Amino acid sequence: MRNTTDILISGGGVAGLTAAAAFGSAGFTVTCVEPTPPVTEATAPGADLRTTAFLTPSIAVLEAAGLWQRLQPHAAALQIMRIIDAGGAAQEPRQIKDFDASELSDQPFGWNLPNWLLRREMVTRLAELPNVTFLPGLSTTALLTREDSATVTLSDGRQIDAKLIVAADGRNSTMRQAAGIGVKTFRYGQKALTFAVTHPQTHQNISTEIHRTGGPFTLVPLPDINGEPASAVVWMERGPEALRLSTLPQAEFEAAINARSCQILGPLTLVSKRLVWPMIAQLACAMSGQRLALMAEAAHVVPPIGAQGLNMSLADLKCLLTLAETLPLGSAKMLQAYHKRRHPEVTARVYGIDALNRASMAEAPFLRDLRAMGLNALHSFAPVRRTLMRAGLGLR
Repeated sequence: MRNTTDILISGGGVAGLTAAAAFGSAGFTVTCVEPTPPVTEATAPGADLRTTAFLTPSIAVLEAAGLWQRLQPHAAALQIMRIIDAGGAAQEPRQIKDFDASELSDQPFGWNLPNWLLRREMVTRLAELPNVTFLPGLSTTALLTREDSATVTLSDGRQIDAKLIVAADGRNSTMRQAAGIGVKTFRYGQKALTFAVTHPQTHQNISTEIHRTGGPFTLVPLPDINGEPASAVVWMERGPEALRLSTLPQAEFEAAINARSCQILGPLTLVSKRLVWPMIAQLACAMSGQRLALMAEAAHVVPPIGAQGLNMSLADLKCLLTLAETLPLGSAKMLQAYHKRRHPEVTARVYGIDALNRASMAEAPFLRDLRAMGLNALHSFAPVRRTLMRAGLGLR
């Protein structure tokens, strides 16, 4: 007898695990398949040492999934988004602009958490839900859809029938390819270095992006490490330069990050491994197919600017959950509505972040000067500033 489930989720990264917890908490039977078993300890081989910032509008989804009460004690608040332009001849800060969440509400912009910890708490939550089956170590290999259901074949040969397939299996999504949905890809010749640092000055819950050339250097607040203030860093650079930096001896690397950070938090000390990630943007031509919904990086990939990536994914999930309350699960009507609601918003964000990233990479002095003038102009007018902050949060 073939296995059946309401929803099969292909992909058990942070987005896929969140989706499994959310749909399971809503009462659906869920099977989540992930080829790489989650690493849930910071010191274990293969641990994902990057961090994820959850913007405030995403918290309601985490609460409904039974996750936020687990995550909140470990989270660092993001109260201020600070943008620094250091693209002048002296390569020192010449524009420092703060976007303060207090202008919008009494809540911070969001909260930052390590990815390995997210996986630990999410896997624990799934184990509490009797209607959720998590299958680490298996992948989805084939998809057959019909008007009334879909069948997915797994890497161990078993087949599972589902009313809805959710593709959360990354930028090279097997399910998206099986459905014949194409993508548009934007390439930058960039890579991102990710690592953690401690510093003598407290971050005061300020997330800081420093723009010069090559891409932003971003410091995101973390809880203290060994009693010292700490931040997660994402340093985007041209590919060859990022690779060179990743292999420097620690003392030389710390000299490089201190020069790039303008020492706004004092001397930075490296306290983690350095990881290198290729940077692209990508947009699926459609958010859905027959019995299939694309979400997260199966649908959209963006550079790590403004904490947009996972929060776009949780907006996808929120839309699917809302539609599943009123329309037959996995029906053509539900999936057409999902595409119609999400694809224009996703397209606008991908193109907007693409433009911001290209501006941050500017090499020519006059382009860097233009970027600085634009930052000053946008920040100077309070209505424009608040509109930008609301847009960044995904609010109307």
